[in-house]
Amino acid sequence: MSPLVPGKRRVRRTLAVGVPLAALAAVVVAGTATGAPAGPAAAEVTGGATLPDLPLGTFSNHLLPGTVADDRGVDLGGIGSDLYPAGREGEYWTVTDRGPNGQIKVDGKKRRTFPVPGFDPAIVKIKVHGDTVEVIDAIPLTTASGKPVTGLPNQESRDEKPYAYDARTPLAFDPNGLDTEGIVRAADGSFWLVDEYGPSLVHVSAHGRVLARHVPKGLALKGADYPVVESLPSILLHRKVNRGFEGLAQLPNGDLVLAVQSPLSVPDQDAGEASRTARLLRFSPKKAAVTAEYAYRFDAVDVVDPGEDDTSELKISSVVALGGDRLLVEERTDKAARLQEVRLTRGTNILGGRWDDDRTSPSLEQLDDPAGSGVPVLRKRLVVDLNTVDGVPDKIEGVALAGRGTLALINDNDFGMTDGAEAFDTNGRLVDSGVETRVTYVRLPKGAL
Repeated sequence: MSPLVPGKRRVRRTLAVGVPLAALAAVVVAGTATGAPAGPAAAEVTGGATLPDLPLGTFSNHLLPGTVADDRGVDLGGIGSDLYPAGREGEYWTVTDRGPNGQIKVDGKKRRTFPVPGFDPAIVKIKVHGDTVEVIDAIPLTTASGKPVTGLPNQESRDEKPYAYDARTPLAFDPNGLDTEGIVRAADGSFWLVDEYGPSLVHVSAHGRVLARHVPKGLALKGADYPVVESLPSILLHRKVNRGFEGLAQLPNGDLVLAVQSPLSVPDQDAGEASRTARLLRFSPKKAAVTAEYAYRFDAVDVVDPGEDDTSELKISSVVALGGDRLLVEERTDKAARLQEVRLTRGTNILGGRWDDDRTSPSLEQLDDPAGSGVPVLRKRLVVDLNTVDGVPDKIEGVALAGRGTLALINDNDFGMTDGAEAFDTNGRLVDSGVETRVTYVRLPKGAL
C-alpha cells in the first residue's frame, strides 16, 4: 500500500472546511497494456494506466475530516462508475459509487454490508499520466447544510437493510444517501449525477452541494436535507434493487439522457429478471422535466457474453453522446461488454403512453418481441465488441470519447471487495481482491463512429 508521497507534484484545493487536498501521486509500476497485433478492421488497446493504492480513510478525511474512523484496510476505488472528459487531454471527471459494500449470507439470507459506513461519495478528477492514474482534485457530496450525503440506503420499505462489515450489526438508513453512478458537467460548472436508490437524477453545485434530487412520482422520500422533486415517471418505482440509473449522457443542447441499468420489475420480479427491454429517459434541465422515453432492447445474453445463460446479468452501464441525436450505449455483463450506436428520434418516444402504466398487461418488460407488438424500439448498430479486444479489463462501467476514433474506458474495481465472510480477515481487515482501477484506451477501426 503506497502512502502519500512527499516531494511529488501536488495540486491544492481548499474545501469549505478549509482542508487542502493534495494531488495523490503515489508511484505505481504498471506496464502499459497493449493488445495483440490487430488487422486494419480490428479495435485494439493502445495504452492504459492504473490508480495507485491510497488508503480510503486518508482520502476521505482530507475532504471531510473525521468521516472515516477506520477504513478496514480498504483503498480508494470505485471511481470507475463513469468517465467524463474534463477538457484537457488525459483529464476526466469520475464519480465513486456508494462506497465499499458486499454481501454475506446469514442464516441462508444475503445481507448488504457497508464496512466503511462513514464514506461519503465523491466526484474525483483524474489525469492519466503515463501508466499512472493521478487524482488531481476531489469534491465530496454534501447536503444543503454541508453534511456528508453518505452512501447508505434511503428507505426501509424499498432498499436493502445495511449492516456493518461482519453482517451482524445493523446500520441506520439515511434519506440523504446516494449510490451515485453516471456523471456529466454542465456549462455552468455544476454537475449532474444519477443514482441507483431512487432511482434519481441529482443536480450538484460545482462545490459538491446537492441542489436538487429528481425522483419518481410517488417515492415519498422523507427527511432529506436537500430539495427532493418528484419529477420522474412513477413507473421507475419498479426498478430492481441495486439496478436503478447507471448511465448518463449530456446532449449538445444540454439535455440529459438517463439509462435504467436493467429492465424494470413490471409487473413483478420474475418479469424483470427474464426481460431484455430496458428504458432510457430524456430530461430537460431547463424544464426540469422528462421530455422523452425510449425502449432499448438488449441482445441475447449469450451474444453479449458467450457462455452466459442468465438474462438478468444484462445491464446498461454507460451512455455517451456522439453528437446530434446519436448515442453510444454500453450493454454488458460483469465479464463482457458491447458498445452500440442508437439514434433518439422523435418517432421512438413512448413517454406517457400505456407502457408507463404499471397496470398494462402484458407490460413492456413482458413482451418477447416489443417491435412486433408495435413498440418503437431503438435501432442499434454494433460499434465494437470489447470482449474481442485483448487487454480490456472486466466490469467496464465508464466510457468516454478520447479523440477521433479512440475511446477511454474505466472499470469498477468495487474497492477491492468481494462477497462472502472471507472478504475480511479475523482482524476485520480487507482481503483485497487484487483488482485495480484502470483507464484503458481503445482505438476503433476507421469509420466505426
